[in-house]
Amino acid sequence: QVQLVESGGGLVQVGGSLRLSCIASGGSFERYSVAWFRQALGKEREFVAYISRSVDSSYYEGSVRGRFTISRDNAKNTAYLQMDRLSPEDTAVYYCAARLGYASASRGEYKYWGQGTQVTVSS
Repeated sequence: QVQLVESGGGLVQVGGSLRLSCIASGGSFERYSVAWFRQALGKEREFVAYISRSVDSSYYEGSVRGRFTISRDNAKNTAYLQMDRLSPEDTAVYYCAARLGYASASRGEYKYWGQGTQVTVSS
């Protein structure tokens, strides 16, 4: 099974950028679809973006579309989330998730999760 470790979170000002990384180990990364979710304090974990195994398909939640970009490098066993034009509403713990097979925006479809990385956007 695959293990996931996120990094790249931190404190950024409104309008700034961050790039999150998700490094996978213990499995054949190219077999897994990858998604990013986030959970703000007191709220449920929500979908942000996903990318397919073969990098030919991606999908974004409406509020991040056009500002965030999901990508992956299967040779490096790493997925990324480039976040631009950040706003305070983007403040949350960001989680990387993986599943065998097709990508999904449903949290319940993902079996493998990282520990999360905190993103704080200050105004």
